[in-house]
Amino acid sequence: MIEDRHRPTPGRAADWADRRLALAGPYRRILTKVFPDHWSFMLGEIALYSFLVLLLSGTFLAFFFSPSSTEVVYHGSYVPLSGVRMSGAYASTLDLSFDVRGGLVLRQLHHWSALLFMAAIVVHMLRVFFTGAFRRPRELNWMVGFLLFWIGFAEGLLGYSLPDDALSGTGLRIIDAIVTSIPLVGTWTSFALFGGEFPGDVILGRFYILHVFVLPGVVLALVALHLALLVRQKHTQFAGPGRTEHNVVGHRMFPGFAARGGGFFAMVFGVLALLAGLVQINPVWLFGPYRAAVVSSASQPDWYVMFLDGLVRLFPAWELRFGLLGHGYTVPAVFFAAVPVPTAMVLGGLLYPFLEQRFGRDRAAHHLLQRPRDVPARTGLGAMAVTFWLVLTVSGGNDVIAQKFDVSLNAMTWAGRIGILVLPPLAYLLAHRICLGLQQHDREVLAHGIETGIITRLPNGRFAEVHQPLTDGTALPYRGWAVPKRMNRVGAAGPAPKGFFVPVEQDDRAELTGSRR
Repeated sequence: MIEDRHRPTPGRAADWADRRLALAGPYRRILTKVFPDHWSFMLGEIALYSFLVLLLSGTFLAFFFSPSSTEVVYHGSYVPLSGVRMSGAYASTLDLSFDVRGGLVLRQLHHWSALLFMAAIVVHMLRVFFTGAFRRPRELNWMVGFLLFWIGFAEGLLGYSLPDDALSGTGLRIIDAIVTSIPLVGTWTSFALFGGEFPGDVILGRFYILHVFVLPGVVLALVALHLALLVRQKHTQFAGPGRTEHNVVGHRMFPGFAARGGGFFAMVFGVLALLAGLVQINPVWLFGPYRAAVVSSASQPDWYVMFLDGLVRLFPAWELRFGLLGHGYTVPAVFFAAVPVPTAMVLGGLLYPFLEQRFGRDRAAHHLLQRPRDVPARTGLGAMAVTFWLVLTVSGGNDVIAQKFDVSLNAMTWAGRIGILVLPPLAYLLAHRICLGLQQHDREVLAHGIETGIITRLPNGRFAEVHQPLTDGTALPYRGWAVPKRMNRVGAAGPAPKGFFVPVEQDDRAELTGSRR
C-alpha cells in the first residue's frame, strides 16, 4: 500500500480500472497489433477520416437546419430571392449559407466530405477486390464494406434531398417515379412514403430523421464491426521477403501506426477544409425553390448516383402490360432500369467471395494478397464492372455533353446503349490479355534476367541486348512477389536521395559513379 501511494495518479487510476474491468489484456492486444506498411492500405483510412469529418460538420448543421415543408416568405440576406415563397427547409438552408457565421464553409465541408467518403470506399473496395483481400476468412468483412457503400449511397441521397431546392426536388421526383413503378405495391408505397400525393408535406421530416439519426447509427455500427473484424483477424499483406501466411510485417499500432494515422487525419481534414473554403459546391441559392411543375436540364446528382441516372436514361422505352384479378397493370421502363439491375448489383457484390470460392474451388484461408496480374479472370471481371459503371456515369450527364459539344442527344443515348453492350466485354478481354502478358514478362525476367539497355554485336553479326541474371544461372520460381525490372532494383544504382523539392540527404550516386570510373 505504501508503494501504491507513491505511484503516479494516472497509473493508480489505470490500475483501479483494470482491476474492475480487466482492460489491460484487450488494450495490449490492440496496441501491439501490427499493420503492414503499404500506401494502398491508407485508402480505407481516408474513408474513416472523411466519415469523422461528416459527423462533426453534420452535427453543426443540425443546430440550424429546419426540415419543414411549411411555405414561408423569404426575407433573408440573399436579395435576389427576397419576397419569394419557399419551404422552411430551403429558407433555413439559405440562412445557413448567408446568415450563420461559418455556415457556408461547414455546408461545403459536409458535402465535400461526403463525396470523398464515397470515393474512398469505392477505391478501397477496388483494391480489396483486385488483390483478393476478400477471400476466406474475410468474406464477412467484405460484405460489411460493401453494405457501407450502399448505405452511404442512401445516406447521401437523403441528405442531397433535404435543402428542397430545384435540383434536390428533381431528385425527389425521380425517387417517387421509381417507387411508383414497382408493380402492385408501387402506388401504395409512394403514398405511404410521401404522406399522400407527391410531394406531400412530411417527406423532408422523415428524410431528416433517417439522415441524421437512423442511417448514421447504422454506418457507425458497421464501421465498428469492420474495425473489430480487422483487429480480430490477421491483416493481409503483399507477398515479399520475410512475409508468409503466418506473420505480418509492419508497424505496431502504438506508437508508430497511431502517429502516422493522426498525421494522415490532419492531412485529410486540411484538404477537405481547403476544398470547403476555396471550391464552391451545390450553390442552392442559384437553383431557387423547388416547384413540382418545373424541371431544368443539367439536373445531375452527385457522382456516385449518376450511374443510376444513366441507367434510367439508356434503358429503352419498353413497357410490360398484364392483367391480374380483373385489373390491368403497366410496368414502365423505369422499373426495369432502376430496381432489378441495382438489386442484382447489390446481391452480386455481396455474394462474390462465395461465388469465387465455389467456381474456383479454393476454400483455403489466405493472408497474402495477390497481384492482379496473377488472377486474370478476376481482374477482367473487375475491369468489366468498372467500364460498365463508367459508361452509365457518363450517360447520366449525356444532356450536358450534348449541349456543350453540340451533338445530338439522341446520338448520345444510342452511343451509351451500344457502349454498355460492347465496351465491358472488350475491357474484360483487354485486361485478361494484359495480365497474361505481364505474367509472361515476369517469367522471362526470372529466367533470363533484367534488361540492361546495353546492345552488343554477336560474332555472327546479330545484335542482342545484354541481360543481368538474377541468379547464378538457375531460373527462379515465381512466388507472387514484385519482380525487379530495372538495374537499380538489384543494387546497380543506389536509391534516389529523399526530398520533395530539394534533397534532404547527400546524394552518393555521383561519388559511386566516379569511383567506378
